[in-house]
Amino acid sequence: MIAIGSDHAGYSLKCEVIKFLENSGIEYIDCGCNGESCDYPDIAEKTCEKVTSGECEKGILICGTGIGISMSANKIKGIRAALCQDYYTAKYTRLHNDANVLCMGGRVIGAGTAEEIVTVFLNTEFEGGRHQRRVDKIMGLENK
Repeated sequence: MIAIGSDHAGYSLKCEVIKFLENSGIEYIDCGCNGESCDYPDIAEKTCEKVTSGECEKGILICGTGIGISMSANKIKGIRAALCQDYYTAKYTRLHNDANVLCMGGRVIGAGTAEEIVTVFLNTEFEGGRHQRRVDKIMGLENK
């Protein structure tokens, strides 16, 4: 199960990603918005709660640039959100950082690129090994 959310600036791309998830047979929970003006920290909180609670395995967040919503998501304990704009960054944030939330910019990338990013993000497993130590250090920063 995937949690997905966007602010108004990311709404169009969120709709495209939802169509892609549906066509791929991937279950999701839409955490808003529905196109109305809203604040991206609220959407990040609602979406990330689905991930931290275990209701959803991963999350997808979209705002205009992806920056504000990723900054917001990374303030939430247990979240490792990564802003990705291409296949390579999406692949390696899963392999090396075990990111659990994908962030994208609806005004930065198109639907085709978003589909590639979502596919690799959802299908790439964390390598572990030497990277686990680094992820543990990232998560330890939450307690400072």
